[in-house]
Amino acid sequence: QVQLVESGGGLVQPGGSLRLSCAASGSSIFSLYAMDWYRQAPGKQRELVAHITSSGRTTYGDSVKGRFTISRDNAKNTVYLQMNSLKPEDTAVYYCNAPSGYYSGNYHPDYWGQGTQVTVSS
Repeated sequence: QVQLVESGGGLVQPGGSLRLSCAASGSSIFSLYAMDWYRQAPGKQRELVAHITSSGRTTYGDSVKGRFTISRDNAKNTVYLQMNSLKPEDTAVYYCNAPSGYYSGNYHPDYWGQGTQVTVSS
């Protein structure tokens, strides 16, 4: 069973920066996982913010391209989301996700963290 724990959320002024962290435990093959960051604002559907493959290739949602950067440190079993030039519309609960798939020959279901609140307001 994989556990994901997010941290780093908080209140920040527009134009500011935050770095979210997602620490994974319970797996010896974290380096094989693709990892995602999602967010969900009140009254809205959960949306994919950023994705990173096991080899480090990244993709981003259109609303965050050029402002957010996803990265990973496999030695620390941790994935990060650096968020710059934050806007009020970035306000949401941010979730870390290890998507389901076959890793090392075995099927793994979706794993989610508990979420961390990011509020962008003056």
